[in-house]
Amino acid sequence: MNRYALGRRFLLRHLSLLRSVSSPSPLTPTDAPAGSQTRSVSDLDSWQIASDLRSCNQKLFDVGRTRGVDEARALFDLMPRRDLVTHTTMVTLYLKDGRLPQAEALFRLLPHRNVVVESAMIDGYAKAGRVDEAQRVFDAMAAPNVVSWTSLLSGYCLVGRIEEARRIFDRMPVRNVVSWTAMVLGYARNGSLTYARELFDQMPEKNVVSWTAMIKVCVEHGRITDARELFDRMPNRNLYAWNIMISGYLGDRRASEAIRLFQSMPRKNAVSWTIMVTGLARNGSTEEARQYFEQMPTRDIAAWNAMITAYADEGLMSDARALFDSMPRRDVVTWNAMIDGYAKKDRRDEAWRLFLGMLRLPMKLSETTLTSILVNCDSHIEVREIHGLASKLGFGPDPALTNALVSRYSRTGDLTAARHAFDGLEAKDVISWSAMILAYSNHGCGRHALQVFAQMLRHGARPDGITFLGVLSACGHAGLVEKGKKMFSSMNSALGSEPRAEHFSCLVDLLGRAGRIQEAMATVTEMPAGERDEAVLGALLGGCKLHGKVEVASHVGEELIELDPLGSGGYALLANVYARHGRWHEVARVWKKMKERKVKKVPGVSQIEVGKKNHVFFAGDRSHPEAREIYEMLREELLPQMEGMGCSQVTSVLT
Repeated sequence: MNRYALGRRFLLRHLSLLRSVSSPSPLTPTDAPAGSQTRSVSDLDSWQIASDLRSCNQKLFDVGRTRGVDEARALFDLMPRRDLVTHTTMVTLYLKDGRLPQAEALFRLLPHRNVVVESAMIDGYAKAGRVDEAQRVFDAMAAPNVVSWTSLLSGYCLVGRIEEARRIFDRMPVRNVVSWTAMVLGYARNGSLTYARELFDQMPEKNVVSWTAMIKVCVEHGRITDARELFDRMPNRNLYAWNIMISGYLGDRRASEAIRLFQSMPRKNAVSWTIMVTGLARNGSTEEARQYFEQMPTRDIAAWNAMITAYADEGLMSDARALFDSMPRRDVVTWNAMIDGYAKKDRRDEAWRLFLGMLRLPMKLSETTLTSILVNCDSHIEVREIHGLASKLGFGPDPALTNALVSRYSRTGDLTAARHAFDGLEAKDVISWSAMILAYSNHGCGRHALQVFAQMLRHGARPDGITFLGVLSACGHAGLVEKGKKMFSSMNSALGSEPRAEHFSCLVDLLGRAGRIQEAMATVTEMPAGERDEAVLGALLGGCKLHGKVEVASHVGEELIELDPLGSGGYALLANVYARHGRWHEVARVWKKMKERKVKKVPGVSQIEVGKKNHVFFAGDRSHPEAREIYEMLREELLPQMEGMGCSQVTSVLT
């Protein structure tokens, strides 16, 4: 509907606008041509408006406030007479509605301006971060008032130009409590908390806003003791100050102090109770959170969601489900918490049932919903369906959702789809890059993984520990020993921390695959004792097995078995080394020890989906009805292709 139609509709409702306050008869506008004929009020094609502009301007303001800025603009356009108040009202309505371009266009058409409209534009520019435009309007003012000074000051603080803000503050001829508070918050939000506190202490007058603002700043910066000192000095504490202080204690994991403060509150509102429930739940005090939840006079949906999330995070899905079923109203956060909880507990049937039930409701799904259910997708078809649903719902490339898609596509073996999802994400974070590197690395495509890593560095992304796991593994698969060693050595400078056990494991595996057993042993010997775990020794033992280093394997295998006596991996690896070299009495000894300790060997397993049917294969398994054809194709067709892709390591099961 265009402005003119809106105006006509509005005028039909408000015919009183067209009548003079002083006379019931229609009036001709004062700027109408002499001798013009007065027409009926109902003749809207040549309507006339009252000469009482004050009433019209008030009506314009009321319409904008109650019916929206579009109807106000329609009325504005139909007014044959406007004054500076009319334009100021319309500019202010635009700014309050967040429409700076429209306000700016109207402001520039004004032949004359007053301090009200100029101050409003300064404030609008400042809130949009356009402080240079705000400064130009300010400089053109004949007599800036404290409002315009404060708005300009706040704008400079907002964009981080704190020194310029302070110069403006020092030049102000008059300051009020709002000006002081703006400067205090400017310092605090730009990280200068010491200056903020000094200025706060100098304030000649403090109101409840300045007190609560300073307390909130201290809480946000983790200075809870300072916040409490201010809270105790505050002359008239409002509910907001109490709630901030309690939230600060809970955020600092000082639950007992939060409880004491909560119990001493003279008055509590729904926010106070919700802060206690959510804060205790996030601190892991689920039972205490539940007690406060049960005592709540009225429970809002945030409190329900906090309790359900707490139970789900602890794996207490029966308790979470009981609350979920008894909720008077649920939102998307509620459903997401339940689906995510079931997915993390590997209760995929319940997760899928909830997800399908959610689809039947008139509720907008979020990217988090699909990310949670993706964890539950075991088959390629399921992953594709969720990906298609995301596209159908119009979700753009979301980092968390895309990262989950890359991981799940990789898990189901579709690296092409994983790469397509990855390439469609513009705002890649370190998790995105790491997910793609790990996808290639886990499938033995080392060179592709290293290409992605190089691309990551060119984009200026900073790798983390998980990224380096993928890179080191990729070097191992590609046989790039020296490059892998260089990457390992660069971790300290790149991450600012020492490599962990998992990184040592990758390096030992890299050296072991290349037959550099002595270097691998030296790495294990020199690494911190606390980092030497089953994975590190297992990697060294794997290298010994691959290159027939029986004596070294015997020593490492025994150490691994003693380190992890209930894990089957060490026994199996050591027994295989002995078996390869015909040392059957040693094989029997290892299996006997394994039997005495009641350790059960878990066979390696993989699966593939063909024609909507999953085919499961165990290590060394040839029971599949098409096993002969499968191994023949693998040996003669697929392995050469894998080696051409940089997958240099092949399993000995084919020999």
